[in-house]
Amino acid sequence: MAKIKSSPKPVEELTYEEALAELEQTVETLEGEQNPLEDAMKLFERGQVLAAYCGVLLESAQLKVQKLVGESVIPFEEEPE
Repeated sequence: MAKIKSSPKPVEELTYEEALAELEQTVETLEGEQNPLEDAMKLFERGQVLAAYCGVLLESAQLKVQKLVGESVIPFEEEPE
């Protein structure tokens, strides 16, 4: 059975770390368990909101860094696999 909190903390009140941890747990639950469709949809919707929120927080942090160091920020490049 899905581990859905009866009243999860509002996303806007979560720190980035809390939101990311909840998002990771949501993905694990969706991937690892057979959930009733209604529960799976609730988990998916919460996951979408969490992912968007994490993106907003990361963009905000990037803008703050750019303001502090100017345009000399070197973009992060992933190492080739």
